[in-house]
Amino acid sequence: MTSSTYPRLPARYAGVVMPLILSGLMTLVVSGISTVKVLGLGPEFLRAWPLSWLLSWLVAFPTLLVLLPLVRRLVALVVAPPA
Repeated sequence: MTSSTYPRLPARYAGVVMPLILSGLMTLVVSGISTVKVLGLGPEFLRAWPLSWLLSWLVAFPTLLVLLPLVRRLVALVVAPPA
């Protein structure tokens, strides 16, 4: 599939789409690990994980949007700019 076969968002949305995808994937993994630790792998895990993930994501996405500018500044203090 090439990029011309489906519509794409304008580049100005990259600052929201990146945290959206990143927070979704990170909370999926972390909530999965936490839920397995508490409930084990079984039917109860499959019932609990989606809600656990959704609640985690609802907190993580806005938090990431708010903290991302601060994190970028901190990274700029620690990492040398490209030559």
